[in-house]
Amino acid sequence: MLLTLVFVYLLITIAIGLYAARRVKNTTDFAIAGRHLPLYMIVTTTFATWFGSETVLGIPAKFIEGGLNGVVEDPFGAGTCLILVGLFFAGKLYRMTLLTISDYYRERYGRTIEVACSLIIMLSYLGWVSAQVTALGLVFNVLSGGAIGISMGMVIGVVSILAYTLFGGMWSVAVTDFIQVIILVLGLAVIAVFAGNMAGGADKVVAFAVSKDLFKFWPEPNYRDMVFFFAAAITMMLGSIPQQDVFQRVMSANSVKAATRGPVIGGAAYILFAFVPMFLVASALLIMPTETAELLKDDPQKVLPTLVLQKMPFVMQVLFFGALLSAIKSTASATLLAPSVTFTENIWRQFRPSGSDRENLLTMRITVLLFSVAVLAYAIRMQGTPIYELVSGAYQVPLVGAFVPLVCGLYWKRATTQGAMASVLLGIGTWLLFLALPWGEAFPAQLAGVLASFVGMLAGSLAPQWVTDTHTPHRPLAVDPA
Repeated sequence: MLLTLVFVYLLITIAIGLYAARRVKNTTDFAIAGRHLPLYMIVTTTFATWFGSETVLGIPAKFIEGGLNGVVEDPFGAGTCLILVGLFFAGKLYRMTLLTISDYYRERYGRTIEVACSLIIMLSYLGWVSAQVTALGLVFNVLSGGAIGISMGMVIGVVSILAYTLFGGMWSVAVTDFIQVIILVLGLAVIAVFAGNMAGGADKVVAFAVSKDLFKFWPEPNYRDMVFFFAAAITMMLGSIPQQDVFQRVMSANSVKAATRGPVIGGAAYILFAFVPMFLVASALLIMPTETAELLKDDPQKVLPTLVLQKMPFVMQVLFFGALLSAIKSTASATLLAPSVTFTENIWRQFRPSGSDRENLLTMRITVLLFSVAVLAYAIRMQGTPIYELVSGAYQVPLVGAFVPLVCGLYWKRATTQGAMASVLLGIGTWLLFLALPWGEAFPAQLAGVLASFVGMLAGSLAPQWVTDTHTPHRPLAVDPA
């Protein structure tokens, strides 16, 4: 019965997404919803994009293992990223009326940096989308009692998301995000209250967490712990800023006010509400201590699904899996769309610069389909990798390769194309070197990479210029005033 309701829910979200797809008339509608989304929808779509499988399944597992110190990267770093975007980046980028974040790199530094940063951004999405696909496979496997294999569950999940993302793009994503956030927030809030009562009261759960030192946030005051803590914090905090999914939400707003305030509100709400799954897993340790201890050794990501299925009534099961699917689907649809739009606009269009808007829209849809197949294959191959690790590893690439050129391009007038090239090459090169050598055990690779990227930008921009700055004229967006 529960599995049947899940399939009904999937069909309903597909229907809503396809209904919203009727508003897509051109590439601007598909990529950034025609810049028509109001503030409340910018808040819900930024929150929904961030609140994915890693928040419901991955973060609680890391929280139990290492307390708040173990989840500094997500939710604290991830939520702070959205706040920083709203405060320092959204206004400047929104006024430029661009279609993708890579359009900014082209206008500021030229074609070479546009393509390089596009590839970096696209590569980073493999891990994040794969985490959502992995979670979908896990959900169907658990709900069917093992009758549906994890790989087949992944296929079912991807098809359900693709059904509306392929046709409706950002319009379908934003509308379904709005519905899914309501289900997500209400569902998890009710379950948290129920779980707290089962554990003897919320105060008892909090006291238990305190006794286990789970609220410890800051690292030990020694060099290694502090530097790795800082590196983990900035991975998503800064590495998520030069990302197309964040940029799409900024550019989809119907005003500068919505573009700047939406991410700030969404980021703050994300950090606060991410404590709910952590509260639930702490409750599980009190409600079913023996089973939870075994699951923590085997697969910590199964603690919450097992708690709900074994200890809670049917209504709570429906609420939990409805909330979980809402979290996964909202994130997965956004992260399927973002790299596909980037590829079409910033790589494919260079081979067909005279293509019509209708042709580019078709190409975007084909790319969404192909990227979905690639992600599905990657997720099946990476089966067994923790969801939290898939997500956190994805953001090291844009952190070391794309973050510095974006920041310096916006806030340092002397930044040049040569500096951007040096920044990308030195950042990526240093990061790979630290990953390959034992150096990475003494100093975090992503921190070494971003520092090297800054050095490359400064040195390349201030040195005699051997590379001529090339700026490409801005292409106007095809915006429907209606």
